[in-house]
Amino acid sequence: MNRVTPALALGLCALLASSVPAQAGERTTDSYGTKAVYEARQDARTYQRAPRGFLPVFTENVSRHGARSATDSEDGDLILALWDKAESEGELTRRGREFGPTVRGLLDAMAKVGYGNLSGRGKREIQETALRAERRLPGLFDRIAADSEGIDVVSSGQGRAVDSGNLYGAALAAADPDLAPLIGPTRTDKDLLYFHKAAGGAAYRDYIANDERLATTLKGITDQPASHRAARTVLREIFTADFVRRVTDGEFAAIGSDVDAAQAVYNLYAIAPAMSDESPGGRGWDMRRYISRDDAAWFGYLSDTEDFYEKGPGFAGSDITYKMADVLLDDFFHQVEAKRAGTSALGAELRFTHAEEIIPLAALMGLPGSTEPATPGEPYTYADNPWRGASVAPLGANIQWDVFRKGGTYLVRMLYNEKETTFKAGCRPVSKGSTFYDLDELERCFGRANPAS
Repeated sequence: MNRVTPALALGLCALLASSVPAQAGERTTDSYGTKAVYEARQDARTYQRAPRGFLPVFTENVSRHGARSATDSEDGDLILALWDKAESEGELTRRGREFGPTVRGLLDAMAKVGYGNLSGRGKREIQETALRAERRLPGLFDRIAADSEGIDVVSSGQGRAVDSGNLYGAALAAADPDLAPLIGPTRTDKDLLYFHKAAGGAAYRDYIANDERLATTLKGITDQPASHRAARTVLREIFTADFVRRVTDGEFAAIGSDVDAAQAVYNLYAIAPAMSDESPGGRGWDMRRYISRDDAAWFGYLSDTEDFYEKGPGFAGSDITYKMADVLLDDFFHQVEAKRAGTSALGAELRFTHAEEIIPLAALMGLPGSTEPATPGEPYTYADNPWRGASVAPLGANIQWDVFRKGGTYLVRMLYNEKETTFKAGCRPVSKGSTFYDLDELERCFGRANPAS
Protein backbone atom coordinates (compact mmCIF):
# COMPACT_ATOMS: atom_id res chain seq x y z
CA MET A 1 0.00 0.00 0.00
CA ASN A 2 1.24 3.48 -0.82
CA ARG A 3 1.07 4.98 2.67
CA VAL A 4 2.41 8.48 1.97
CA THR A 5 2.61 10.07 -1.46
CA PRO A 6 5.89 11.87 -2.29
CA ALA A 7 4.12 15.22 -2.50
CA LEU A 8 2.93 14.86 1.07
CA ALA A 9 6.08 13.38 2.58
CA LEU A 10 7.79 16.62 3.58
CA GLY A 11 4.75 18.10 5.29
CA LEU A 12 3.95 14.89 7.14
CA CYS A 13 7.52 14.56 8.37
CA ALA A 14 7.36 18.09 9.74
CA LEU A 15 4.10 17.36 11.54
CA LEU A 16 5.40 14.13 13.01
CA ALA A 17 8.61 15.77 14.17
CA SER A 18 6.63 18.42 16.01
CA SER A 19 4.28 15.89 17.61
CA VAL A 20 6.82 14.28 19.94
CA PRO A 21 5.50 14.56 23.52
CA ALA A 22 7.12 17.24 25.65
CA GLN A 23 9.41 16.24 28.47
CA ALA A 24 7.89 16.31 31.93
CA GLY A 25 9.65 19.55 32.83
CA GLU A 26 8.12 21.29 29.84
CA ARG A 27 4.56 20.31 30.54
CA THR A 28 1.88 22.94 30.80
CA THR A 29 1.33 24.05 34.39
CA ASP A 30 -1.95 23.73 36.19
CA SER A 31 -2.40 27.50 36.08
CA TYR A 32 -3.81 27.38 32.55
CA GLY A 33 -6.79 25.25 33.56
CA THR A 34 -8.82 23.83 30.68
CA LYS A 35 -7.19 26.38 28.34
CA ALA A 36 -3.92 24.44 28.58
CA VAL A 37 -2.60 23.50 25.16
CA TYR A 38 -2.39 19.83 24.25
CA GLU A 39 0.51 17.46 24.58
CA ALA A 40 0.54 13.70 24.22
CA ARG A 41 1.21 12.25 27.67
CA GLN A 42 3.18 9.16 26.65
CA ASP A 43 5.70 8.22 24.01
CA ALA A 44 4.02 5.62 21.80
CA ARG A 45 7.24 3.59 21.78
CA THR A 46 6.57 2.72 25.42
CA TYR A 47 3.06 1.31 24.93
CA GLN A 48 2.45 -2.27 26.03
CA ARG A 49 2.18 -4.87 23.29
CA ALA A 50 -1.12 -6.63 22.86
CA PRO A 51 -1.16 -10.21 24.19
CA ARG A 52 0.13 -12.77 21.70
CA GLY A 53 -2.18 -13.42 18.77
CA PHE A 54 -4.38 -10.34 19.25
CA LEU A 55 -4.62 -7.96 16.29
CA PRO A 56 -6.22 -4.49 16.14
CA VAL A 57 -9.67 -4.53 14.54
CA PHE A 58 -11.25 -1.23 15.60
CA THR A 59 -10.49 2.13 17.19
CA GLU A 60 -12.72 4.87 18.54
CA ASN A 61 -12.22 8.16 20.31
CA VAL A 62 -13.83 11.26 21.67
CA SER A 63 -11.76 14.40 21.37
CA ARG A 64 -12.13 17.95 22.50
CA HIS A 65 -11.52 20.40 19.69
CA GLY A 66 -8.01 21.80 19.32
CA ALA A 67 -6.67 25.09 20.66
CA ARG A 68 -8.87 28.04 19.82
CA SER A 69 -9.28 31.75 20.29
CA ALA A 70 -11.37 33.08 23.15
CA THR A 71 -15.11 32.77 22.60
CA ASP A 72 -15.55 36.56 22.78
CA SER A 73 -13.67 39.80 23.50
CA GLU A 74 -15.24 40.41 26.93
CA ASP A 75 -12.03 40.05 28.95
CA GLY A 76 -10.03 42.24 26.63
CA ASP A 77 -12.76 44.85 26.49
CA LEU A 78 -13.00 45.01 30.29
CA ILE A 79 -9.30 45.40 31.01
CA LEU A 80 -8.74 47.80 28.12
CA ALA A 81 -11.51 50.05 29.40
CA LEU A 82 -9.54 50.38 32.65
CA TRP A 83 -6.25 50.67 30.79
CA ASP A 84 -7.53 53.50 28.59
CA LYS A 85 -8.74 55.36 31.68
CA ALA A 86 -5.40 54.89 33.43
CA GLU A 87 -3.44 55.92 30.34
CA SER A 88 -5.42 59.15 30.01
CA GLU A 89 -4.56 59.98 33.62
CA GLY A 90 -0.90 58.92 33.53
CA GLU A 91 -1.59 56.04 35.95
CA LEU A 92 0.22 53.21 34.12
CA THR A 93 3.38 51.49 35.27
CA ARG A 94 6.30 51.15 32.87
CA ARG A 95 5.29 47.56 32.16
CA GLY A 96 1.67 48.60 32.05
CA ARG A 97 2.35 50.89 29.12
CA GLU A 98 3.25 47.79 27.09
CA PHE A 99 0.17 45.90 28.26
CA GLY A 100 -2.48 47.74 26.26
CA PRO A 101 -0.82 47.32 22.85
CA THR A 102 -0.13 43.65 23.62
CA VAL A 103 -3.77 43.01 24.51
CA ARG A 104 -5.00 44.89 21.44
CA GLY A 105 -2.69 42.80 19.27
CA LEU A 106 -4.02 39.59 20.85
CA LEU A 107 -7.62 40.71 20.39
CA ASP A 108 -6.96 41.63 16.76
CA ALA A 109 -5.43 38.19 16.17
CA MET A 110 -8.41 36.45 17.76
CA ALA A 111 -10.86 38.53 15.75
CA LYS A 112 -8.99 37.59 12.57
CA VAL A 113 -9.13 33.88 13.46
CA GLY A 114 -12.74 34.33 14.54
CA TYR A 115 -13.80 34.17 18.17
CA GLY A 116 -14.17 30.56 19.25
CA ASN A 117 -12.49 29.20 16.12
CA LEU A 118 -9.46 26.93 15.90
CA SER A 119 -6.14 28.71 15.94
CA GLY A 120 -3.15 27.64 13.87
CA ARG A 121 -1.85 25.71 16.84
CA GLY A 122 -5.22 24.03 17.35
CA LYS A 123 -5.34 22.84 13.75
CA ARG A 124 -1.86 21.42 14.06
CA GLU A 125 -2.68 19.66 17.35
CA ILE A 126 -5.58 17.80 15.77
CA GLN A 127 -3.56 16.80 12.71
CA GLU A 128 -0.70 15.53 14.87
CA THR A 129 -3.07 13.47 17.02
CA ALA A 130 -4.46 11.83 13.88
CA LEU A 131 -1.01 11.04 12.57
CA ARG A 132 0.02 9.45 15.86
CA ALA A 133 -3.15 7.33 15.83
CA GLU A 134 -2.33 6.13 12.31
CA ARG A 135 1.23 5.29 13.31
CA ARG A 136 0.09 3.59 16.52
CA LEU A 137 -2.15 1.12 14.67
CA PRO A 138 -0.74 0.76 11.16
CA GLY A 139 -2.02 -2.80 10.77
CA LEU A 140 -5.52 -1.62 11.58
CA PHE A 141 -5.59 1.11 8.97
CA ASP A 142 -4.08 -1.23 6.38
CA ARG A 143 -6.93 -3.65 7.05
CA ILE A 144 -9.56 -0.90 7.03
CA ALA A 145 -8.36 0.12 3.58
CA ALA A 146 -8.09 -3.46 2.33
CA ASP A 147 -11.60 -4.35 3.53
CA SER A 148 -13.15 -1.00 2.61
CA GLU A 149 -14.45 -0.46 6.13
CA GLY A 150 -15.91 2.93 6.95
CA ILE A 151 -14.46 5.64 9.17
CA ASP A 152 -17.30 7.57 10.77
CA VAL A 153 -16.64 11.16 11.85
CA VAL A 154 -19.18 12.87 14.08
CA SER A 155 -19.18 16.20 15.93
CA SER A 156 -21.27 18.41 18.17
CA GLY A 157 -22.09 20.60 15.19
CA GLN A 158 -20.22 23.59 16.65
CA GLY A 159 -17.75 25.13 14.22
CA ARG A 160 -14.51 24.30 16.04
CA ALA A 161 -15.63 20.70 16.61
CA VAL A 162 -16.67 20.30 12.97
CA ASP A 163 -13.35 21.75 11.83
CA SER A 164 -11.48 19.40 14.17
CA GLY A 165 -13.26 16.39 12.70
CA ASN A 166 -12.52 17.53 9.16
CA LEU A 167 -8.85 18.13 9.95
CA TYR A 168 -8.47 14.77 11.67
CA GLY A 169 -9.99 12.92 8.73
CA ALA A 170 -7.91 14.88 6.22
CA ALA A 171 -4.71 14.07 8.13
CA LEU A 172 -5.56 10.35 8.08
CA ALA A 173 -6.22 10.53 4.36
CA ALA A 174 -2.94 12.34 3.78
CA ALA A 175 -1.03 9.68 5.72
CA ASP A 176 -2.78 6.86 3.88
CA PRO A 177 -4.53 7.96 0.65
CA ASP A 178 -6.37 4.64 0.39
CA LEU A 179 -8.41 5.72 3.41
CA ALA A 180 -9.72 8.88 1.75
CA PRO A 181 -12.84 7.37 0.12
CA LEU A 182 -13.68 5.54 3.35
CA ILE A 183 -13.81 8.64 5.56
CA GLY A 184 -17.35 9.95 5.73
CA PRO A 185 -18.23 13.64 5.90
CA THR A 186 -18.31 15.00 9.43
CA ARG A 187 -21.88 14.59 10.63
CA THR A 188 -23.63 16.19 13.62
CA ASP A 189 -25.08 14.46 16.67
CA LYS A 190 -25.98 17.06 19.29
CA ASP A 191 -27.59 14.54 21.65
CA LEU A 192 -24.34 12.57 21.74
CA LEU A 193 -21.70 15.30 21.67
CA TYR A 194 -23.41 18.45 22.91
CA PHE A 195 -25.55 16.79 25.54
CA HIS A 196 -25.24 19.61 28.05
CA LYS A 197 -27.34 21.74 25.67
CA ALA A 198 -29.57 18.92 24.36
CA ALA A 199 -32.72 17.34 25.82
CA GLY A 200 -30.70 15.01 28.04
CA GLY A 201 -29.11 17.97 29.79
CA ALA A 202 -32.28 19.64 31.06
CA ALA A 203 -31.77 18.72 34.72
CA TYR A 204 -28.14 19.74 34.50
CA ARG A 205 -29.04 23.17 33.11
CA ASP A 206 -31.49 23.66 35.95
CA TYR A 207 -28.70 22.83 38.41
CA ILE A 208 -26.40 25.42 36.85
CA ALA A 209 -29.09 28.10 36.82
CA ASN A 210 -30.85 27.49 40.11
CA ASP A 211 -28.89 25.38 42.58
CA GLU A 212 -28.31 27.57 45.65
CA ARG A 213 -25.60 25.35 47.08
CA LEU A 214 -23.62 25.66 43.85
CA ALA A 215 -23.99 29.43 43.72
CA THR A 216 -23.08 29.85 47.39
CA THR A 217 -20.05 27.56 47.12
CA LEU A 218 -18.63 29.27 44.05
CA LYS A 219 -19.19 32.76 45.46
CA GLY A 220 -17.60 31.81 48.77
CA ILE A 221 -14.48 30.42 47.10
CA THR A 222 -14.08 33.28 44.63
CA ASP A 223 -14.99 36.23 46.86
CA GLN A 224 -12.50 35.65 49.65
CA PRO A 225 -9.60 37.81 50.93
CA ALA A 226 -7.01 35.75 49.04
CA SER A 227 -8.71 36.59 45.74
CA HIS A 228 -8.68 40.31 46.44
CA ARG A 229 -5.04 40.20 47.55
CA ALA A 230 -4.06 38.37 44.37
CA ALA A 231 -6.14 40.80 42.31
CA ARG A 232 -4.33 43.81 43.73
CA THR A 233 -0.96 42.20 43.02
CA VAL A 234 -1.94 41.52 39.40
CA LEU A 235 -3.28 45.01 38.82
CA ARG A 236 -0.20 46.67 40.33
CA GLU A 237 1.87 45.20 37.51
CA ILE A 238 -0.15 47.36 35.12
CA PHE A 239 -1.53 50.29 37.09
CA THR A 240 -0.13 52.60 39.76
CA ALA A 241 -0.92 51.83 43.38
CA ASP A 242 -3.29 54.80 43.58
CA PHE A 243 -5.25 53.66 40.53
CA VAL A 244 -5.46 50.11 41.90
CA ARG A 245 -6.85 51.54 45.15
CA ARG A 246 -9.53 53.34 43.17
CA VAL A 247 -10.44 50.12 41.37
CA THR A 248 -10.58 48.25 44.70
CA ASP A 249 -12.70 50.99 46.25
CA GLY A 250 -15.29 50.52 43.51
CA GLU A 251 -14.79 53.76 41.59
CA PHE A 252 -14.97 51.82 38.33
CA ALA A 253 -17.67 49.37 39.38
CA ALA A 254 -19.49 49.98 36.11
CA ILE A 255 -16.50 48.36 34.39
CA GLY A 256 -15.73 45.71 36.98
CA SER A 257 -14.34 44.93 40.42
CA ASP A 258 -10.69 44.34 41.26
CA VAL A 259 -11.26 40.58 41.01
CA ASP A 260 -13.11 40.97 37.70
CA ALA A 261 -10.20 42.95 36.27
CA ALA A 262 -7.56 40.52 37.51
CA GLN A 263 -9.54 37.57 36.18
CA ALA A 264 -9.65 39.29 32.79
CA VAL A 265 -5.85 39.56 32.85
CA TYR A 266 -5.63 35.90 33.87
CA ASN A 267 -8.02 34.77 31.12
CA LEU A 268 -5.92 36.54 28.49
CA TYR A 269 -2.81 34.93 29.97
CA ALA A 270 -4.50 31.52 29.81
CA ILE A 271 -5.65 31.79 26.18
CA ALA A 272 -2.43 33.33 24.83
CA PRO A 273 -0.51 30.04 24.31
CA ALA A 274 -3.38 28.74 22.16
CA MET A 275 -2.82 31.76 19.91
CA SER A 276 0.96 31.45 19.66
CA ASP A 277 0.97 30.91 15.90
CA GLU A 278 -0.80 34.23 15.42
CA SER A 279 1.63 36.22 17.61
CA PRO A 280 4.21 38.56 16.03
CA GLY A 281 6.79 36.33 14.42
CA GLY A 282 5.21 33.33 16.14
CA ARG A 283 7.20 34.17 19.26
CA GLY A 284 4.23 34.15 21.63
CA TRP A 285 2.44 36.93 23.48
CA ASP A 286 4.46 36.69 26.71
CA MET A 287 1.47 37.45 28.89
CA ARG A 288 3.47 36.01 31.79
CA ARG A 289 5.04 39.46 32.13
CA TYR A 290 1.79 40.71 33.62
CA ILE A 291 0.91 38.02 36.14
CA SER A 292 3.20 36.23 38.55
CA ARG A 293 3.34 32.47 38.80
CA ASP A 294 1.66 32.51 42.20
CA ASP A 295 -1.16 34.78 41.09
CA ALA A 296 -1.71 32.77 37.90
CA ALA A 297 -1.89 29.66 40.06
CA TRP A 298 -4.53 31.27 42.28
CA PHE A 299 -6.75 32.39 39.44
CA GLY A 300 -6.17 29.04 37.73
CA TYR A 301 -7.50 27.43 40.90
CA LEU A 302 -10.59 29.65 40.79
CA SER A 303 -11.15 28.63 37.17
CA ASP A 304 -10.72 24.96 38.07
CA THR A 305 -13.15 25.38 40.96
CA GLU A 306 -15.92 26.48 38.62
CA ASP A 307 -15.27 23.60 36.21
CA PHE A 308 -15.00 21.08 39.07
CA TYR A 309 -18.41 21.99 40.51
CA GLU A 310 -20.20 22.69 37.24
CA LYS A 311 -18.86 19.87 35.04
CA GLY A 312 -16.69 17.50 37.06
CA PRO A 313 -17.01 15.34 40.18
CA GLY A 314 -18.90 18.14 41.97
CA PHE A 315 -20.60 17.49 45.30
CA ALA A 316 -20.39 14.11 47.00
CA GLY A 317 -23.68 12.25 46.78
CA SER A 318 -24.75 13.92 43.52
CA ASP A 319 -24.16 12.85 39.92
CA ILE A 320 -26.02 15.76 38.30
CA THR A 321 -22.84 17.10 36.66
CA TYR A 322 -21.89 13.87 34.91
CA LYS A 323 -24.85 11.48 34.74
CA MET A 324 -25.85 12.89 31.35
CA ALA A 325 -22.50 11.69 29.89
CA ASP A 326 -23.88 8.13 29.99
CA VAL A 327 -25.12 8.59 26.42
CA LEU A 328 -21.52 8.95 25.29
CA LEU A 329 -20.14 6.07 27.35
CA ASP A 330 -23.00 3.93 26.05
CA ASP A 331 -21.97 4.75 22.50
CA PHE A 332 -18.39 3.65 23.19
CA PHE A 333 -19.68 0.27 24.30
CA HIS A 334 -22.25 0.06 21.51
CA GLN A 335 -19.59 0.53 18.84
CA VAL A 336 -17.36 -2.25 20.20
CA GLU A 337 -20.29 -4.59 20.82
CA ALA A 338 -21.53 -4.07 17.26
CA LYS A 339 -18.04 -4.89 16.01
CA ARG A 340 -18.04 -8.12 18.01
CA ALA A 341 -21.55 -9.01 16.80
CA GLY A 342 -20.57 -8.49 13.16
CA THR A 343 -23.25 -5.82 12.69
CA SER A 344 -20.82 -2.93 12.18
CA ALA A 345 -19.07 -2.10 8.93
CA LEU A 346 -16.85 0.50 10.60
CA GLY A 347 -13.14 0.37 11.25
CA ALA A 348 -13.07 3.60 13.28
CA GLU A 349 -15.49 5.91 15.08
CA LEU A 350 -14.14 9.44 15.58
CA ARG A 351 -16.02 11.97 17.75
CA PHE A 352 -15.29 15.67 18.30
CA THR A 353 -16.75 17.72 21.09
CA HIS A 354 -16.04 20.15 23.97
CA ALA A 355 -14.82 20.38 27.56
CA GLU A 356 -18.46 20.32 28.69
CA GLU A 357 -18.61 16.71 27.47
CA ILE A 358 -15.06 15.48 28.18
CA ILE A 359 -15.08 16.57 31.84
CA PRO A 360 -18.36 14.80 32.76
CA LEU A 361 -17.33 11.69 30.84
CA ALA A 362 -14.04 11.54 32.74
CA ALA A 363 -15.96 11.73 36.03
CA LEU A 364 -18.49 9.11 34.93
CA MET A 365 -15.75 6.72 33.85
CA GLY A 366 -13.67 7.31 36.97
CA LEU A 367 -10.61 8.41 35.01
CA PRO A 368 -7.49 9.46 36.93
CA GLY A 369 -7.98 12.80 38.64
CA SER A 370 -11.77 12.66 38.33
CA THR A 371 -12.68 10.21 41.07
CA GLU A 372 -13.04 12.45 44.12
CA PRO A 373 -16.06 14.72 44.65
CA ALA A 374 -16.02 17.44 47.29
CA THR A 375 -17.77 16.87 50.60
CA PRO A 376 -20.43 19.55 51.20
CA GLY A 377 -19.04 22.09 53.64
CA GLU A 378 -15.45 21.25 52.69
CA PRO A 379 -14.72 23.15 49.45
CA TYR A 380 -12.59 21.76 46.66
CA THR A 381 -8.94 22.76 47.01
CA TYR A 382 -5.73 21.75 45.28
CA ALA A 383 -4.39 20.52 48.61
CA ASP A 384 -6.93 17.73 49.05
CA ASN A 385 -8.24 16.94 45.58
CA PRO A 386 -6.26 15.82 42.48
CA TRP A 387 -8.69 17.32 39.94
CA ARG A 388 -6.92 19.72 37.56
CA GLY A 389 -8.47 21.13 34.42
CA ALA A 390 -5.13 21.12 32.60
CA SER A 391 -4.88 17.34 33.02
CA VAL A 392 -8.54 16.34 32.76
CA ALA A 393 -9.56 18.36 29.70
CA PRO A 394 -6.89 20.51 28.07
CA LEU A 395 -7.58 21.80 24.60
CA GLY A 396 -7.44 18.76 22.31
CA ALA A 397 -8.06 16.29 25.17
CA ASN A 398 -9.04 12.83 24.02
CA ILE A 399 -10.17 9.41 25.24
CA GLN A 400 -9.46 6.50 22.89
CA TRP A 401 -10.32 2.83 22.91
CA ASP A 402 -8.27 0.51 20.72
CA VAL A 403 -9.88 -2.90 20.17
CA PHE A 404 -7.97 -6.13 19.52
CA ARG A 405 -9.29 -9.54 18.53
CA LYS A 406 -8.18 -13.14 18.72
CA GLY A 407 -10.83 -15.60 17.64
CA GLY A 408 -14.00 -14.71 19.53
CA THR A 409 -12.21 -12.73 22.27
CA TYR A 410 -12.06 -8.94 22.16
CA LEU A 411 -9.68 -6.83 24.23
CA VAL A 412 -9.85 -3.07 24.82
CA ARG A 413 -6.98 -0.72 25.61
CA MET A 414 -7.77 2.82 26.73
CA LEU A 415 -5.61 5.87 26.09
CA TYR A 416 -6.35 9.13 27.90
CA ASN A 417 -4.58 12.03 26.24
CA GLU A 418 -2.57 9.26 24.55
CA LYS A 419 -1.40 7.73 27.81
CA GLU A 420 -2.21 4.10 28.54
CA THR A 421 -4.81 4.30 31.30
CA THR A 422 -6.42 1.66 33.44
CA PHE A 423 -10.19 1.47 33.68
CA LYS A 424 -11.93 2.36 36.93
CA ALA A 425 -11.46 0.47 40.18
CA GLY A 426 -13.18 -2.89 40.06
CA CYS A 427 -12.36 -3.58 36.41
CA ARG A 428 -9.86 -6.44 36.10
CA PRO A 429 -7.25 -6.39 33.30
CA VAL A 430 -6.28 -9.61 31.53
CA SER A 431 -3.20 -9.85 33.77
CA LYS A 432 -1.64 -7.90 36.60
CA GLY A 433 -0.17 -4.64 35.36
CA SER A 434 -1.75 -4.97 31.91
CA THR A 435 -3.64 -2.13 30.25
CA PHE A 436 -5.71 -4.60 28.19
CA TYR A 437 -9.20 -5.62 29.32
CA ASP A 438 -11.55 -8.30 28.04
CA LEU A 439 -14.71 -6.69 26.66
CA ASP A 440 -16.83 -9.12 28.70
CA GLU A 441 -15.07 -7.89 31.85
CA LEU A 442 -15.68 -4.24 30.98
CA GLU A 443 -19.35 -4.96 30.39
CA ARG A 444 -19.53 -6.59 33.82
CA CYS A 445 -17.59 -3.78 35.50
CA PHE A 446 -19.74 -1.03 33.97
CA GLY A 447 -22.99 -2.86 34.60
CA ARG A 448 -23.80 -3.73 30.99
CA ALA A 449 -25.15 -7.19 31.80
CA ASN A 450 -27.35 -7.39 28.71
CA PRO A 451 -25.62 -5.31 26.03
CA ALA A 452 -27.43 -4.67 22.79
CA SER A 453 -25.82 -6.24 19.78
